[in-house]
Amino acid sequence: MKTVAGPTDHVVVVGAGLSGLACALHLLGTGRRVTVVERDTGPGGRAGRVQLGGYLMDTGPTVLTMPHLADEAFAAVGDSLASRVELVALHPAYRARFADGTSLDVHTGGEAMEAEVRRFAGPAEAAGYRELRQWLERLYQAQMRRFIDTNFDSPFQLLHPDLARLAALGGFGRLDDRIGRHLSDPRLRRVFSFQSLYAGVAPARALAAYAVIAYMDTVAGVWFPKGGIHALPRAMADAAQDAGADLRWSAEVSTLERSAGRVRAVRLSSGERIPCDALVLTCELTAAHRLLGRAPRRPVRLRHSPSAVILHAGTDRTWPGLAHHTLSFGTAWERTFEELTRSGRLMSDPSLLITRPTAHDPALAPHGRHLHYVLAPCPNTDVGPSAAAWRDLGPRYRDSVVAELERRGLDGLADSIQEEILVTPLDWTAQGHGAGSPFSVSHSFAQTGPFRPRNLVRGLDNVVLAGCGTTPGVGVPTVLISGKLAAARIMGGVRPPSRARSACLDGGRCR
Repeated sequence: MKTVAGPTDHVVVVGAGLSGLACALHLLGTGRRVTVVERDTGPGGRAGRVQLGGYLMDTGPTVLTMPHLADEAFAAVGDSLASRVELVALHPAYRARFADGTSLDVHTGGEAMEAEVRRFAGPAEAAGYRELRQWLERLYQAQMRRFIDTNFDSPFQLLHPDLARLAALGGFGRLDDRIGRHLSDPRLRRVFSFQSLYAGVAPARALAAYAVIAYMDTVAGVWFPKGGIHALPRAMADAAQDAGADLRWSAEVSTLERSAGRVRAVRLSSGERIPCDALVLTCELTAAHRLLGRAPRRPVRLRHSPSAVILHAGTDRTWPGLAHHTLSFGTAWERTFEELTRSGRLMSDPSLLITRPTAHDPALAPHGRHLHYVLAPCPNTDVGPSAAAWRDLGPRYRDSVVAELERRGLDGLADSIQEEILVTPLDWTAQGHGAGSPFSVSHSFAQTGPFRPRNLVRGLDNVVLAGCGTTPGVGVPTVLISGKLAAARIMGGVRPPSRARSACLDGGRCR
């Protein structure tokens, strides 16, 4: 593995999102002096928080899987996730509601889910689910250490016995076809393939290897941190500060001082100069390239994942059919992905994610009130409406989504909303997200593993990238890994452990 050359005693980490904080904790654990600079007033990055009228709204991800990856970062400084954050295992992980009026609770326990599938679709589908679960577990084991939790220096690293193992498992076939080998019910197939949208690829075109995301969602378990997802970066920042990190809020980087192939210091917009031996950039790829003065050459332009419209709604009521996470599927499926990724049209028959964090933490809303987070995937601004177009389009689309949810059983939703925030590609663009998408660069084959933007910067000996735009990719688990991999580039032969399970999952407050 290639590593940062020269001294690495003092590392500046730009960005206090999940990847930056994970990187900082792993570095602190090896005795490095770490300064974290963040342009916002506090930690979180994408996993931020807005307070509005007594409601505490997560502005980023709402689904937490693989919490042991966060625990690894805490453990690097002798701390633990369990001592900082109270986690609740969600049962069910999701509730799927379909256009035909049926619903399915997605359990992560094998026996419970098999029984639910049997109730929902009969014994043949239950047997197929049992086979699918075994396949997902083998797929995860084949991929995690060799292809996800690893730093790539060359595509030749793929030439390993694990590659043959992955091929034998059908990992290079198509996701939809592979799921279809086990499940014939189209509703069930959606439950185990919609996750490819996170990767920015339709199930019919995605590699079957991306079913590893379904493993994280439907086998490994889904968790909720009391206080919302933002409680995780907040706790990581507190742990980093207790371990000696210098955390600088409202500190925006303006320029980098370079000489002899190294970044020697970071200049803030305030004029302050912070010398460094090594630098980790966790900001958006476009922002990182702007600071570095250039973007690496690629034979084909980077493609971004679809974007999303998000409605944060504080309401005076809720609906008994909603779980903590509810997937509301329309009738359309293949057409939906065609609209999102190719034709650039808004979903004509939308599939939506509804999250109700007050189901497990009523303190996130005023007494007797509720929080609902509605995510509607939409095309990014490269293939769909421009960012400016969303200035007028956004409110109209918001009304159509609310009306659609009312038709699907959330009667009175429009009148129940007391406070709301609407986020569209216009807002994502203003925040600096490429193509107006918070999901960054998509996971097509040409943008995965060794073909994804590397976390080492050519021409600079002491700069490393982290975050969802680089290795290994998009999602809470992967950005936590990204921070660890960036730290490993600096720490050299000292590699943080990757444990199958963490103490936080075996007892204590995580249950």
